[in-house]
Amino acid sequence: MHQRHNNMAFVKSKDTKPEMIVRKGLWKRGFRYRLNHKRLPGHPDLVLRKYRTCIFVNGCFWHGHYVELEKMDSSKCCRLPNANRDFWLTKIRRNKERDKEEQRKLAQMGWHCITVWECELVPAAREQTIESLVFTLNHIYLQDHSVQKLYEIIGEDNGILKAAEE
Repeated sequence: MHQRHNNMAFVKSKDTKPEMIVRKGLWKRGFRYRLNHKRLPGHPDLVLRKYRTCIFVNGCFWHGHYVELEKMDSSKCCRLPNANRDFWLTKIRRNKERDKEEQRKLAQMGWHCITVWECELVPAAREQTIESLVFTLNHIYLQDHSVQKLYEIIGEDNGILKAAEE
């Protein structure tokens, strides 16, 4: 018990290796961001204001990636400990519920949420994951700004939007 406690005490929540991989990959491609924004629910790992996007870099174990809690099974990237199993299942279930709730709050505030999993950043998949993230961010930007431009083009007349055909 004491050994596990000592091991868990060394687990970092900021500047983790997976987070640094994502940060360096995005920075190298020209994306600028803020870290662990205190005013947003869940303190996202990366916040890209220009894209109204929050990125969470989750560890597979701590956030129960692919774990079916009802079956109490481990997954390919997350092996649940056999010792004190009920404690870990409860903890991971709580983490997953909290993640969902925080992302729901962010969505209500108009933010897009992206989750990058630790297993997606293994060397064999790293570049593809970063490229996919870049593609998604660019798609979000274009989608959000094209909708805004459409409203500017159409304009408003006494609070009623005009039809695009007029």
